[in-house]
Amino acid sequence: MLNQSRLLVAVLGACLLAACVTTPQERAARVQRDVEDMIQVQGPACEKLGYTADTDPWRECVLKLGQHERLQYQSRAYSTSCIGHRGFYNCTSF
Repeated sequence: MLNQSRLLVAVLGACLLAACVTTPQERAARVQRDVEDMIQVQGPACEKLGYTADTDPWRECVLKLGQHERLQYQSRAYSTSCIGHRGFYNCTSF
């Protein structure tokens, strides 16, 4: 019985690990989607700032605004609260 449970844990672990592995084509497709999203979101803002669409300065503006947005998202303050008693805590972060 113990060996079966170890085998089950090993199989589940291998399945989870296999799900995390991505191919170069999948990563390239994800990057392409990210770029298209950035163009749709930041592109109009750069046009309102006076840049002509599909020019190098416009592309630089899109990249800078995208980077600025990512930095704002990453630097958000997080709050963690924990409830429970000695030996058992349930903590949530947001």
